[in-house]
Amino acid sequence: MSHVRIFNHYFHIQYLILGLVEFGLLIVAVYLASGLRFGFNFEGLVAVDGLLERGLMFAAVMSCCTLAMGVYLARYREGFVSMALRTVVSYCLLGGVALTVLYYLFPYFFLGRGVLFWAVMVGIGLVLLSRWVFFQLVDIKKLKRRVLIYGSGRLAQQLLDSIAAERNGLGVDVVGCLVGERESSMVDGKYLIPFPDNWLDFVHKHHISEIVVAPDERRRSKGGSFPLDELLDCKLDGVKVTDAISFYERELVKIEIDLLHPGWMLFTDGFRHSRMRDYGKRLFDVVISVLLLLISWPFMLLAAAAVYLETGRPLLYSQERVGLNGRVFRIYKFRSMRQDAEKEGKAIWAQRNDSRVTRVGAFIRNTRLDELPQLYNVLRGDMSFVGPRPERPQFVSELIEQIPFYDARHRVKPGLMGWAQLKYPYGASTEDARHKLRYDLYYSKNHSFLMDLLILIQTVEVILIGKGVH
Repeated sequence: MSHVRIFNHYFHIQYLILGLVEFGLLIVAVYLASGLRFGFNFEGLVAVDGLLERGLMFAAVMSCCTLAMGVYLARYREGFVSMALRTVVSYCLLGGVALTVLYYLFPYFFLGRGVLFWAVMVGIGLVLLSRWVFFQLVDIKKLKRRVLIYGSGRLAQQLLDSIAAERNGLGVDVVGCLVGERESSMVDGKYLIPFPDNWLDFVHKHHISEIVVAPDERRRSKGGSFPLDELLDCKLDGVKVTDAISFYERELVKIEIDLLHPGWMLFTDGFRHSRMRDYGKRLFDVVISVLLLLISWPFMLLAAAAVYLETGRPLLYSQERVGLNGRVFRIYKFRSMRQDAEKEGKAIWAQRNDSRVTRVGAFIRNTRLDELPQLYNVLRGDMSFVGPRPERPQFVSELIEQIPFYDARHRVKPGLMGWAQLKYPYGASTEDARHKLRYDLYYSKNHSFLMDLLILIQTVEVILIGKGVH
């Protein structure tokens, strides 16, 4: 599948088109619902004051709910039925709640109960029909780009493993791996392809659209072990030639730290500072935090009461965490563990089914209610609403020594929610921290207002189904 890059983030063009079609169908659903409620008079419907604006708002809210429930990826992971069920839940449950709040704040956009009901029902029908037609007419396998990997060593095997883990959601099909002349092969024999005599004939015959360069050794010796001329011929013939780190970033939305070097971080298109973006992000943080406080304060009171009734005081738990540019600050949460969780004073990683977590603590962790006091940290400016999760100084000092480029994640403000939390489950070890760093670096390099909005919307799915909770 071909991509388009919008505000530094990659999107599949086909799904952007499908999303735009669905957006239009949701507007049509509002007009059809009005016709069902008041009669089909085309000129009268067009002339209804504000109906287009209400239709646009309805479509925007329902589209965001679709993203929040991970509807599109569910088609690959769980099948069409699961995608349909998620669509119904996203429209009827999330959409209903979101529109109720919106109509309370902005009564102008209110459709009326009768029209709203039929708009949701008609919208579900039109959207599911459009997706069924899309997946029937469009062969996803044919849309996938055929990729050839140059290299067959450790890096090539690592790339194959990463692609295999995400194969259902990726737009690539690996044809095979070319064996480098001075490279020990580590990939499965079924992927190995001998060195072709004529590279152009080979890529034409196998319909290769991209070559990913991932050998363990790149230096060109006097014997000419690196096929620079052949790769250049393919590139000039229209075949995309990509280094492995760029392929990871584009297809797997992460940065592979094993391939990183300081020069790349300095000269790559990213890791930029923008004063305007900082001001916009700060305004976004304050507005969202205030709105969330206004909505969530009753739940915070209930959470505090539940903690007190089960295990007494203190209600809040605070820890030192490492923030922007390594500055240490104190983070606040509702206490979810016993008072003696770290009685020896030593920082301990949280584990799956941690015995230190109380019954109330397990509930507020699953629902993310324990995180709400961190809105205070956001309002203070210690944290942003979206960013890498801050770690404890004791862990950070160890991780900086063990993981290359770990300190680079501190070039942006830490956040309540982040890209790594969406893409990787809860981290409870050095190896988990290494995996999460790949996504944190992607965010640090490419973060934008649009990406923050996407993370904010998609975090709804994490909260609803309790992904990544220990």
